[in-house]
Amino acid sequence: MQNISELEELIKLISKLPGLGPRSAKRIVLKMINNREELIKPMAKSLADVYKNICRCKICGSLKSNTIGCNNCENVKNRYTKICVVENIADQWSIEASTVFQGYFHILGGTIASNNINKDELLIDALVHRVKKENIEEVILATSTTVEGQTTAFYIQDCLKDIEVKISKLAQGLPIGAEIENLDDGSLIYAFKNRNSFPKN
Repeated sequence: MQNISELEELIKLISKLPGLGPRSAKRIVLKMINNREELIKPMAKSLADVYKNICRCKICGSLKSNTIGCNNCENVKNRYTKICVVENIADQWSIEASTVFQGYFHILGGTIASNNINKDELLIDALVHRVKKENIEEVILATSTTVEGQTTAFYIQDCLKDIEVKISKLAQGLPIGAEIENLDDGSLIYAFKNRNSFPKN
């Protein structure tokens, strides 16, 4: 391969994406180069727009556009009484795609003790505030069944113990160590429909 710094930098960046390595990145870059008008030009604009306008909501953790606000927590058309708490945006998208849950989402942005994330960096205080402010009747803890996910769920339950709200967790049909985003629709539907109350301390 020719020693072209621009291509090498692009290949290096693309290979950092999930599921892609250097070989896959090279194939993608070649495809883009051979279709620069159909791919590179519109992609460059789209990436610039996303960088400029898309960010995480500081209230609920979901993605929002600076031009229209947050569709998740600023939803005034549907006043929900349930909040589903997930670890990341991929989890939110998986649950939304299954259509098993109708309500608000709260995206923590990680778990306690994972990837050097401190619990103060998670949006747990914002969750407590939302539960109080929005008269939420049920908080569904849809964290993963990993040790970190369960530790985070117990911590959230402790933070909500003085608020009169039902706290539930997904049914234990989930495989131990499972990530929400990797579950099929059938497993998600079962887990939501058979959720049970979170054990009190």
